[in-house]
Amino acid sequence: MIPAMLDAHFSLLNYAFYSKNYHPIIIENEKVKNIQYISSLNVRISHEVLGCADALIPYITENKQICHTLIISPPCCGKTTLIRDLIRQISDGNEYIKGCSVGVVDERSELGGCYLGIAQNHLGTRTDILDCCPKAEGMIMLIRSMAPRVIAVDEIGTSEDIHAIEYAMQCGCRLIASVHSLDMDEASKKPILGDLIRRRMFQRYVVLGQDHGPGKIREIYDERGRVLCRN
Repeated sequence: MIPAMLDAHFSLLNYAFYSKNYHPIIIENEKVKNIQYISSLNVRISHEVLGCADALIPYITENKQICHTLIISPPCCGKTTLIRDLIRQISDGNEYIKGCSVGVVDERSELGGCYLGIAQNHLGTRTDILDCCPKAEGMIMLIRSMAPRVIAVDEIGTSEDIHAIEYAMQCGCRLIASVHSLDMDEASKKPILGDLIRRRMFQRYVVLGQDHGPGKIREIYDERGRVLCRN
């Protein structure tokens, strides 16, 4: 049962990762090959919160278009839930933005929760999803074949991710991305990503916190670091 679970793709609205007890990791060619002696699993159940991005949309749009936006958040602060609703609103359109094509690279099936090729979460009527696809490669694929107006990715981290984001920005696409970090200062110190911040590649920075519960916006900054909103 356990070996089968290791190879299973956790789809629908569920995903799992291995928990806090002792789990020896098997490495092959500098990559994780397997996990031994699993004593527990931590199962997280994602869910939609339709409308949770309502208060954010006015701050990250200009002239009915979305701004390049980076969501900065520590773990468990609701950034994936927020970015999911942003995708839906950008795709469908509303009073602040004209609906447009959105390309989503959903590397861990957390945004769309696709099952048999069908998204179980509502990501909008003009959204294309690359499910279980590496972010850097997926962004390039979307640009070359799907002509998205906006590209959305969750939890960027590798140098390949950052380089692909910069490439997409120079191809006429607007970017919505998120990153694990405590605040603007910490994010600006990250390798490569910090360089994009200093070069003002992103137009908006949204910082989340848990002071008043997950998904609460602490600050919103523009590309020059000026505070647009503080809660």
